[in-house]
Amino acid sequence: MATTTYVLLMRGINVGGRKMPMAQLRTLMEGLGHTDVRTYVQSGNAVFTTGSDEGSEALARQLEDAIEGEFGYRTACLVLAGDYLRAVADACPFPAAELEGRQLHATFLSRQPEPERFAGIDAEALLPEEYRVGERVLYLYTPDGLGRSKLAEAVHRPAVLKGIDWTSRNWNTVTKLLDMAGA
Repeated sequence: MATTTYVLLMRGINVGGRKMPMAQLRTLMEGLGHTDVRTYVQSGNAVFTTGSDEGSEALARQLEDAIEGEFGYRTACLVLAGDYLRAVADACPFPAAELEGRQLHATFLSRQPEPERFAGIDAEALLPEEYRVGERVLYLYTPDGLGRSKLAEAVHRPAVLKGIDWTSRNWNTVTKLLDMAGA
């Protein structure tokens, strides 16, 4: 049976009392039949392989249910195929190799947002920060990092991302997950 490599991204893990030991997450995922499970840092990143042909959305729901059962809270899971993550990196509209990892972020989305969601964002007022919409991803260039970014505040507002599960990773994490996924 052929296997596919996936990347799991979760939002809000190991912050605000939502504890999730990565060793316990790996054991949980292996118990679901996933193989070669590896985690990266403590913020809800994992790379795994599976022979399942269910697809990303079904795997995400499976993991959300299992995590809720194991840890007692529900968190949105985004499951990305390794080749999709490679395509995201390759399509980056900013010069990633020339920037510090904290200056460039990818906000991964559960579905493609309609263009009109961004109509209320005054991009000129946010310069030098910039964003671009990709295929189920927002690329954010924040020269001073994401922590105090007015751009991040604008694009992550409920009016923009309502009904869409999302989570952001800095470019250092994106490239590390790519390496781990062999993508």
